[in-house]
Amino acid sequence: MLLFRFEIEAVCPRSGARAGLLHTPHGAVRTPVFMPVGTQATVKGVTQRDLAEDLGVEILLANTYHLYLRPGHETIRSLGGLHRFMNWERAILTDSGGFQVFSLDSLRKVTEEGVLFRSHLNGDPHWFTPESVVDVQLALGSDILMVLDECLGYPASHEAAAGSLQRTLRWARQGYAHYLRRREEAGGQCGALFPIVQGSMFADLRRSCAERLRELDAPGYAIGGLSVGEPRALSLEMAGISAALLPFDRPRYVMGVGMPEELARYVALGVDMMDCVLPSRNARNGCLFTRSGRVIIKQARYRDDHRPIDESCSCYACRGFTRAYLRHLFLAGEMLFSTLATLHNLRHYLDIMRGIRQAIVLGTFPEFLEAVVSGPGEAPD
Repeated sequence: MLLFRFEIEAVCPRSGARAGLLHTPHGAVRTPVFMPVGTQATVKGVTQRDLAEDLGVEILLANTYHLYLRPGHETIRSLGGLHRFMNWERAILTDSGGFQVFSLDSLRKVTEEGVLFRSHLNGDPHWFTPESVVDVQLALGSDILMVLDECLGYPASHEAAAGSLQRTLRWARQGYAHYLRRREEAGGQCGALFPIVQGSMFADLRRSCAERLRELDAPGYAIGGLSVGEPRALSLEMAGISAALLPFDRPRYVMGVGMPEELARYVALGVDMMDCVLPSRNARNGCLFTRSGRVIIKQARYRDDHRPIDESCSCYACRGFTRAYLRHLFLAGEMLFSTLATLHNLRHYLDIMRGIRQAIVLGTFPEFLEAVVSGPGEAPD
């Protein structure tokens, strides 16, 4: 029996949107899906019980770089793997740590063999190679793993992007060959490894990368190098170019996107999976997403507001607390604010994705897309 399998249940004939089921070693995931980010084996301020029972999360993202540094992948392996370590019985995707390493700038050095970097915690030197990041993620017991890739900032020259792309392709082949050996040694009992399409903001490089990664015949593919400072329209364009050339019958994952009003646009490009820190990070900073726009909770107009964050939302925060109370918690610096705000923002994202999936199944996705794209900005009084 295959541990990892993707089945497409419905396709929108007027766009590339599709609804499917992603079968993993830790259960099925309904797609399209938004994955909450649990960087250090936790979604900040929210318990695993809340994620599973209240929000219905089926898959989380965790960060290889951070878990490698603390507490260490071998420690997590010895404690039964990441699922047992964090008491999460559902699916987990881990990135390769490449984005975090490349964001270190002066603390890392890129070679053809891999990346030498210094820990942001204590300055200790470490070495990531295409093979070692696979081994780290296998030690964690991830359901979906990512290859090591090079992620350039924006803007980048065509020459720099082309050189980076060649390195990313070499690393992808090395990492995938190593993964296949490890998978055979494990009798097939391990997660699935996704290569990552790069190419900065150049259409020709994106096309070349996608076409050459198809040769690996991987169980799924990711699209990286977006949300690095480029205009939002350019992010969508590059994602669309990449997704169009990836195998139709494999899941497509766009890394690190996007705003609530962008989710349906990415799905319309044929994207099945997304993640982003925005719902949780914005929550902690007092920005709450609602169907009528954003609520900036510190504003004085919410001081005596007895309404919930969003009257159409059924999350725990909206069922029990007023905007006035949440504003008080935020201004007082109380931890409870971050918990309630994060629960709400995540529910907002997940509800959008559930609505998108239902619209695809029912054949009403084009109308759904039009309504979402024309949505509001800041909530009115």
